Amino acid sequence: MIYLDTSAALAELLAEDRKPDPSIWSQPLVSSRLLECELWTRLHALKLAASHGDAARELLASVSLIALAPEVLARALEPFPLAVRTLDALHLASIEFLRGRRQQVTLASFDERQRAVAWRLGIPTLPAA
Repeated sequence: MIYLDTSAALAELLAEDRKPDPSIWSQPLVSSRLLECELWTRLHALKLAASHGDAARELLASVSLIALAPEVLARALEPFPLAVRTLDALHLASIEFLRGRRQQVTLASFDERQRAVAWRLGIPTLPAA
């Protein structure tokens, strides 16, 4: 399954030059419920909620969102192999939560810092091209 980070979701929604490979949309997608909040916050900040709202809802409907369970929050409080930002810690902790339940998860992200930490944790990442 593919863990969809906000950077990849926004790149797709905003038709940025760098977008996720189209093949990921045919695979099972998962993310933290945090994705929903980050997407809408960014769309509102850019004043794009009206023009991109339907696409955002469609994208979110294709992703299984997992709750920020106590185990996820507890892991996010622990150290990571490199310094991470708060929201990245929550995303990475969510991936580790899934992997702890024997799920094979690959990260889709354009955030180089997050990708570097994922690599150190043994989390596979999709190419960032």
